[in-house]
Amino acid sequence: MTGATDSLFDLTGKTALVTGASRGIGKALALALAKAGCDVAVNARAAESLKGTVQEIEKLGRKAVAAAGDVTDEKQVKEFVGLAVKALGRIDILVNNAGVWEGTYFFRLPKEQWDHVMNVNLSGVFLTAKAVGRLMLKQRSGKIINISSVLGLRGSPEAIAYCASKAGVIQMTRVMAIELGRAGVQVNCLAPGMVATDMTRQYTEDKKTIEDYLSRVPSGRYAQPEELSGAIVFLASKAADHMTGQVLVIDGGESLV
Repeated sequence: MTGATDSLFDLTGKTALVTGASRGIGKALALALAKAGCDVAVNARAAESLKGTVQEIEKLGRKAVAAAGDVTDEKQVKEFVGLAVKALGRIDILVNNAGVWEGTYFFRLPKEQWDHVMNVNLSGVFLTAKAVGRLMLKQRSGKIINISSVLGLRGSPEAIAYCASKAGVIQMTRVMAIELGRAGVQVNCLAPGMVATDMTRQYTEDKKTIEDYLSRVPSGRYAQPEELSGAIVFLASKAADHMTGQVLVIDGGESLV
């Protein structure tokens, strides 16, 4: 039984593209897929920033390629997706992880910062899924995993752009799942709570802020990026072949209270 179960999560021979993979959650997800057997193309705006991730994937005995480019620029998206396909032969799994945060009260938020969050968090997912989705339609198979947030499910002060964009990712996931389902492509969404990354450091290192936050989290703690590894492998694997358009929440119970 163990062998049969293990085979459900074995990604040997599969290929993946992970955006925002130079550090934090994206890097952890890329490494998790590599450990499960994937060859991985990793994306960030600058190729130099991807060197560490590429080296760690190669140490695991998997093929890795830096597919640098800006997810908000459709021309660059087509180029880095093309580079990934050329290097790996195909893309079986897409993880749309690239994201940014701008936090302040909505009436203080400059439109330029609103646009930046929407461009990266929403348009970046749209453009990358559009480019890779076309390939998956031809393959008649594939997994697209969009990274949203628990803040896509509930409101939070000083987070209007982030909340709106991550809620939008959830809705895009549902529409993509409907449109791609007949082609054998599953599209799901991972919604983490607070995870210790460079983006959240201003909160995790502020004693009062983090104590207030953790007082409302049933688990009493925030997550480490590696704690999303099991979920990403599950969503990318055969075990999730009949799951599509769903939101998998990993937040220590934050969304319950």
